[in-house]
Amino acid sequence: MNFYFVELLLIASVVLGGAVVSYLNATNKNQYTKLALAFSGGFLLAVIFQHLLPELYGAHHGHAHDAHEALPVFQVGVFILLGFLVQLVLEYFSGGIEHGHVHVHKGQAMPWTLFIFLSVHSVIEGIPLGNMLQFGMEPSSQVPVNESFLWGIIFHQVPVAIALMTLLLATKLKRSHAWLILLAFGLMTPIGVLLGLGITTDQLGMNVQLILAVVVGMFLHISTTIIFETTENHKFNLLKLLSILLGSGLALGLF
Repeated sequence: MNFYFVELLLIASVVLGGAVVSYLNATNKNQYTKLALAFSGGFLLAVIFQHLLPELYGAHHGHAHDAHEALPVFQVGVFILLGFLVQLVLEYFSGGIEHGHVHVHKGQAMPWTLFIFLSVHSVIEGIPLGNMLQFGMEPSSQVPVNESFLWGIIFHQVPVAIALMTLLLATKLKRSHAWLILLAFGLMTPIGVLLGLGITTDQLGMNVQLILAVVVGMFLHISTTIIFETTENHKFNLLKLLSILLGSGLALGLF
């Protein structure tokens, strides 16, 4: 997939989220955001089990772009767990906005800590995507990992951008300044992609598969949290279930 097209899609997904906030009223926005989160959670979970985990473990059987760089099998699980825990720490500072948690208080100060740690998360998830684009990794299913991983990020970025823009507009910032900050956030994953394009084992002193394992752990935390927390009072929600199934089915069917 073309590098410039990938970067454009990543930025456009954030812009789309910001536009949704501008054109939907509060009631509809909250409902659509929850359904979009459920969809993205199902999509991410399917991508993890269908593509990313097979890529990590398939590296030991020559399916990765550079099998000699494969992590030892026991380390794969360790770094996935590490990614899960890293996301826990990031969410302590970001307020859980990655899975739709947003606490709006009109006139509040700009939450710079939230923005910084959300940006760190976005840069990290872009690094493996850049590496995949550079080497054209394919799992045993013969389907390029980068496409499923890319769309997983995009479908997740939209509801996150909605939540962030909602928060920004509740601050004392002008609307134009809120858009500038949102666009700055939209550049973070593309920056991660650029870093991933230039990363090699020799340059970093670490395995690029290690970074992918960490990101898989982060995505596992985000997707499972989305699925478990988007239902109010733990009541059965048919629309949410259908959204999760649609997301999972789309990931399994298209990729």
